[in-house]
Amino acid sequence: MNVPSPPADPPAVFDRRAWITLLVLCGVLFLDGLDVSMVGVALPSIDADLDLSTSTLQWVVSGYVLGYGGLLLLGGRAADLLGRKRVLITALGVFAAASLLGALVDSGPLLIAARFIKGAAAGFTAPAGLSIITTTFPEGPVRNRALGIYTATGASGFSLGLVLGGLLTTAGWRWTFLLPFPIAVVLLIVAVRVLRPDPPRATTARFDIAGAATVTGAMLALVFGLAGAPDAGWTSAQTLGALAVAATLGGAFLTIEQRVAHPLVRLGILRSPVIAGANLAGMALFACYFGFQFMVTLYMQQLLGWSALETALAFLPAGLLVAAGAPRMGPLASRYGTAPLITGGLVSMVVGYALFIPIDASPLYPVAILPTMLLIGLGFALIYPAVNMAGTAGVADHEQGLASGLVNTSFQLGGAVGLAINTAVMTSGDATSSLLDQVRPGLAVVTGLAVLGLTAVLGAVLAQRRVEARLAAA
Repeated sequence: MNVPSPPADPPAVFDRRAWITLLVLCGVLFLDGLDVSMVGVALPSIDADLDLSTSTLQWVVSGYVLGYGGLLLLGGRAADLLGRKRVLITALGVFAAASLLGALVDSGPLLIAARFIKGAAAGFTAPAGLSIITTTFPEGPVRNRALGIYTATGASGFSLGLVLGGLLTTAGWRWTFLLPFPIAVVLLIVAVRVLRPDPPRATTARFDIAGAATVTGAMLALVFGLAGAPDAGWTSAQTLGALAVAATLGGAFLTIEQRVAHPLVRLGILRSPVIAGANLAGMALFACYFGFQFMVTLYMQQLLGWSALETALAFLPAGLLVAAGAPRMGPLASRYGTAPLITGGLVSMVVGYALFIPIDASPLYPVAILPTMLLIGLGFALIYPAVNMAGTAGVADHEQGLASGLVNTSFQLGGAVGLAINTAVMTSGDATSSLLDQVRPGLAVVTGLAVLGLTAVLGAVLAQRRVEARLAAA
């Protein structure tokens, strides 16, 4: 039996093999961004066809987030222990199958189930793909460049998905679910051929089954409770029960991780203010944007009467700005650090969301909508690559899957919280209130979440400076 040889040392520059590897991994992230944005634009059409309520409709998004956010930590550690290529390829196959299933189902619950399966698969592909990059390219300018390209590709997929979603939805929303299937199959075939073999697994490695079970259960219960709260009620038995289960399992997980010899999550990794701040920023970024996109998509199509394509084009400037700006963040991060990029991005987000609050039923796009889209795009271009850089900086190769899983968990958990809160705000008013009256309070909440995120990140920056000052004085 031939044992795969360990991977070569990370290249100091981009060689041919490194470029091909990056291209494949960018394709996987591109597919993820494409899928999320296409489905978001198609929500009103899905609603019209399957007759779903607003609170049930958000489960088409939250079902994906539930699987994704619930399994990211498990997926990241599985990549570290079982092999990053092996985990990526297996999960990508499941993603392809779930895409086909979503195009064929004919009921809301089955559609949500398909989205959950796809999210669960992404919970393994995302940390595996990111950790392949961080172990292929050495920390510093080379890795920052690779991550800038990688994150820009995800934004490009999101931007293209908005337009494709609008076009495909005119023919039928099912096409938005079917398109990712052939793309995933092609990527799967190429990945098998070009990704370097996984190194031999260490015989001393142990998989923390108890930790995996408790943290996965806690994440699933937390996201389920948050996502279902707008429909079931924040004080309902379902919501309180789910949150209680999440707290209990979370406490058990922390106890287990402090006692086992080979923990699923080394808790000390979060003692770094840089890594903690990056995860807080990622959580704030997605908490704001998930809720904003959900509300504004309904506002544009149901109140303004815009088509899915017109809605996609309205969001497009933000995505194009991210696609153009994110690849340029690597050199800036190498020169100035990630903290100024994250802080500036959150400031841009706060201003952008605040400008949208006075929106009315007859907006003039260049004046009322475009400035917000540009500021959001600028914020995303600054924050998203910087968070991926900071969240994996200074982490040993054998924990890169864990660090990648933590970053992606922050993204998805933030998205679930933001979407749940905004859906609850929209559905908590008088049943006779207009959609505009429901959206405006949600926009205020989005702005407030961005302010909280900015405050938390500034606190992490100050904590890091105190640590550096102590080290300099020692």
